[in-house]
Amino acid sequence: MAGIELKSTAFNDHALIPDRFAKQGDNVSPPLTWSGVPDEAVELALVCEDPDAPSGTFIHWLVTGIDPRSQGLDADEKPPGGHQHVNGFGEPGWGGPQPPVGDKAHRYFLRLYALPGPVSIPDETTAEDVHNVLDRQQLASGTLVGLYQR
Repeated sequence: MAGIELKSTAFNDHALIPDRFAKQGDNVSPPLTWSGVPDEAVELALVCEDPDAPSGTFIHWLVTGIDPRSQGLDADEKPPGGHQHVNGFGEPGWGGPQPPVGDKAHRYFLRLYALPGPVSIPDETTAEDVHNVLDRQQLASGTLVGLYQR
């Protein structure tokens, strides 16, 4: 399976996410670029999740239906053609990092999936359900990990 290269101009892989993107900051989604999407992809899906959350993996962002010809997005930009699902805060779209005060830095996994066709994921869903759909159907994927601590 081919890999997608997923990057951000705001932070490097396994580096700290700037406060601007955190829930208590400006709460804007980070700028992202990607390359290596297979030609046969019909749709992209983007997930940001925190597996270190005290209550279990927490979804900070889930977008399906992204145009596979797109190559990225600016900070706070809605992904082209995408449908932003409800995040773990109960809000549609991006919900920035907000780990408990005093916790070690949490890891925030941003994953972009190339898919062979449209996917159906309920608006409010669990990380496990998201992975059951996307991991099984993906043509390729890429991951960028950011860290955040309060």
